[in-house]
Amino acid sequence: MICSNMNRRYFIFGLSGLASCARDSRPRLNVYNWSAYVAPETIPAFESEFGVRVRYATYESNEEMLAKVITGNSGWDIVVPTHSRIESMRAAGLLASLDHAALPNLANLDPRFRAPTWDPSLAFCVPYMWNGTGIVYNKSLHPAPTRWADLWSPALKGRLTMLDDPEDMLGACLKKIGRSFSETDPEQLHRAESEAIAQKPLLRAYLNAEVRDQLVAGDVLAAQLWSTTAQQAIDAAPQLAFTYPAEGFPFYCDCAVILRESRRVELAHKFLNYLLRPAVSAQIVQATRTATANGAALSLLPEETRNNPSLYPGPETFARGEWPHTVPTATQRLRDRIWTEIKSA
Repeated sequence: MICSNMNRRYFIFGLSGLASCARDSRPRLNVYNWSAYVAPETIPAFESEFGVRVRYATYESNEEMLAKVITGNSGWDIVVPTHSRIESMRAAGLLASLDHAALPNLANLDPRFRAPTWDPSLAFCVPYMWNGTGIVYNKSLHPAPTRWADLWSPALKGRLTMLDDPEDMLGACLKKIGRSFSETDPEQLHRAESEAIAQKPLLRAYLNAEVRDQLVAGDVLAAQLWSTTAQQAIDAAPQLAFTYPAEGFPFYCDCAVILRESRRVELAHKFLNYLLRPAVSAQIVQATRTATANGAALSLLPEETRNNPSLYPGPETFARGEWPHTVPTATQRLRDRIWTEIKSA
């Protein structure tokens, strides 16, 4: 078993580090988060201030995270599910209730995230970062893609990727045919499946954050991608641009939660309250190019970040977005089956 007391995305330990970790008697917190979702100093600074050590690891999809924690015996204390997974995780008994007295920094949240529809009293989650899903593309494409439907163009064959995420990928197909991301009608879901299967011969692959390097290298010309990941690619390659499709698109809020299995609830609350500090949140935004749910952090960000249309879309664009909600169990089973059929087609 590897033991690490720093963000393992940024630090590499030698044998001496492993030896010292084995003797480390400090309290330990186990945090499982999306990749590229903290600044290099976020975890070390928390460890230093609170005299603890953090076991930190990352995942690339909600499904990957849920596969680990669904047993209720995963060893993780904090995970960061997308908002549409909160209700199902709560219903499954996976989430601990939050003690607001231990989270005074909740007052720093942007007003739109203080009583979100998925958890109006913030009984189980702390909104962390948010994003939308759209299209990142190489500016050499003429005309530039503006709609989901443009990702069915034969001209993109072999240089196009879609997200390896059933909600997002099927959602794009639903928006292409004029339906909601949260569609429950089986007939419409099967229509979306047909769209996905028709597109599949054009695809290079279904990829999540891994597509960044291929976009930067120019191997991929267009990709369905989360706005924050797309911005990271654009920062590395100015020949890339991002658009929110005209048919509509989803917004997602990733929320920090404490698992009910955690035996370190007090320390977990300290970590969540730490993430809610404006300076900490702003530092993460600057390092990872994400959009924060922390309203008090916005004033600490450079104007070019606050006005970035990919990270913080303007009112007209924002109005085209929707927040997918938790679908009924029967619908989720059908969606899972359809996703399996799409992948195996």
